[in-house]
Amino acid sequence: MHPQTGELLSKIEIPEDLRKLREDQLPQISEELRDFIVDVVSKKGGHFGASLGVVELTVALHYVFNTPVDQLVWDVGHQAYGHKILTDRRKVFHTNRKYKGISGFPKRSESEYDTFGVGHSSTSISAALGMAVANHFKKDDRQHIAVIGDGAMTAGMAFEGLNHAGVENSNLLVVLNDNCMSIDPNVGALKEYLTDITTSHTYNKMRDEVWHLLGKISKFGPNAQELVSKVENAVKSSLLKHSNYFESLNFRYFGPIDGHDVNHLVKVMKDLKDIPGPKILHCVTVKGKGYQPAEDGDTTKWHAPGVFNKETGEIVKVIPKNPQPPKYQDVFGHTIVELAEKNDKIMGVTPAMPTGSSLKFMMEAMPDRAFDVGIAEQHAVTFSAGLATQGMKPFCNIYSSFMQRAYDQVVHDVALQNLPVVFCLDRAGFAGSDGPTHHGAYDIAYMRSIPNMIVTAPMDEAELRNLMYTAQLDETNAPFSIRYPRGEGVLTNWKTPMKKVKIGTGRRMINGDDIAILTIGHIGNYATEAARILDEKGISAAHYDLRFVKPLDELLLHEVFSKFNKVITVEDGCVVGGMGSAVLEFMADHGYQAQVKRLGIPDEVIEHGSQMELHELCKFDPLSIAESCVEMMSSTEGSRQVSAG
Repeated sequence: MHPQTGELLSKIEIPEDLRKLREDQLPQISEELRDFIVDVVSKKGGHFGASLGVVELTVALHYVFNTPVDQLVWDVGHQAYGHKILTDRRKVFHTNRKYKGISGFPKRSESEYDTFGVGHSSTSISAALGMAVANHFKKDDRQHIAVIGDGAMTAGMAFEGLNHAGVENSNLLVVLNDNCMSIDPNVGALKEYLTDITTSHTYNKMRDEVWHLLGKISKFGPNAQELVSKVENAVKSSLLKHSNYFESLNFRYFGPIDGHDVNHLVKVMKDLKDIPGPKILHCVTVKGKGYQPAEDGDTTKWHAPGVFNKETGEIVKVIPKNPQPPKYQDVFGHTIVELAEKNDKIMGVTPAMPTGSSLKFMMEAMPDRAFDVGIAEQHAVTFSAGLATQGMKPFCNIYSSFMQRAYDQVVHDVALQNLPVVFCLDRAGFAGSDGPTHHGAYDIAYMRSIPNMIVTAPMDEAELRNLMYTAQLDETNAPFSIRYPRGEGVLTNWKTPMKKVKIGTGRRMINGDDIAILTIGHIGNYATEAARILDEKGISAAHYDLRFVKPLDELLLHEVFSKFNKVITVEDGCVVGGMGSAVLEFMADHGYQAQVKRLGIPDEVIEHGSQMELHELCKFDPLSIAESCVEMMSSTEGSRQVSAG
């Protein structure tokens, strides 16, 4: 069933077509674009509220600026659905976030209109400034626009970009999409600061007069800049002291204006094109704008609601017949509360993901001991290190791919000082339809290279609870990394009594004689299924759950290499430097000879798709593990002919 396409939208393939419309048609095209997004996302799923909130902003930007010559950078990427639809991807938008379909985020290889790849937040100002400086050097006259929103201004990198941009006389416009939200509500002093601006009655009264004067700018010719300066100085120095923050960074500040008045946005942006130097346009928007259930309901839920009935707003849920295992994130969320009730040293920290990480449970139960620090991964890690110096046991919950942003802090502020910060890395392995910007592919490799770091991964929910319990013990006085995947575990009866795990010990899960399968983490459940397949084919496979990548269980590995000359390692992380590499290092260091095959994420960028689709693509789903074992056994001299069939 094809999505509904309005009369005007059906004629627009690229922004050049949009620019042929009259200005009085822009409200209609905005409504048609919004309806199209609602229609497709309600049937196919995906991010929702953020893109609805910037529909008018998207239309105005592509109408005023000569994209793709003028360069538009989106931040964060889930704001960009309208942008994709207007830039030659409307007809394939139904494939958004699907395997082999278009990406859910801007992607340079996908379109010339996607000037910079986006997945993590707060990169737009730095990237757009780099483009502006390069084109200024090349004497290439272009406009450069960074659209930063959904909480992205709270990250340190955004401030670093602003600080640099203020001393470069570059043609840069920063559009601040202020909706008071990231995925969860924004937090911090900046949010309060922007709220003060948008609620200032004195300023809002004067703002209208300012824009009335600025609207006449073209009539003043060479005196236009002088007019702008006089108006700004008069208003901002005496009436709006808050704006001095942006002014102190050498930015001209304009706004706040209604981000849903498309005609006014066009008028303002046309004026700003003629004002040189770095500028900030502050637009106030509503996340989920134009779809009443999203405006009135839980904005966090409507960030990415999945499939829903667009007429009623009811989320479509498949009710399973049998009890289902919980999500790993919820096991973490409930377990940290359970532990904290008995250990008053435990504190929880997350950078703007209390719902996604399920730290929300602790924030509700113990608000003085759980902290959402905003989109600021580096700060989250060093803040946790500071807590640890004072005897606390901080659990710092960050998505695996987002932890990459704080790697220096993990090394310098935690590991070098041997501080007992517990890193809980959610979304380890493939993140699914969010794609390569969100895949947690590298944490095993980058964590195991750091001195003092303990690196673990649970095979199921009970093991997650045991590892969390072990990490918070006083005797476990070291940095501790626990990784687990997105989605459900395997145990319906998951709330098991917690017990201490001896650091650096693995487990033999299945006895076998022909070949050994070594796994780490949840993916070990695939090995159990693979061993069953092999048993039916007459191959006796042993399965070992390493549980710790660092320190390795050397007794277990001595057992493996003393008994088996064929070994397969399986991990849902990069094979370069990962668990398999650690096993090979052990084998070489101890003089063993064996045939070892490593399965995991290959040394390439893996695109988006469901987790199982990507596991099959990378050949570490249960059947592929079994097939690899068959292949290894078939290479044995004079071996019996076997097949995984």
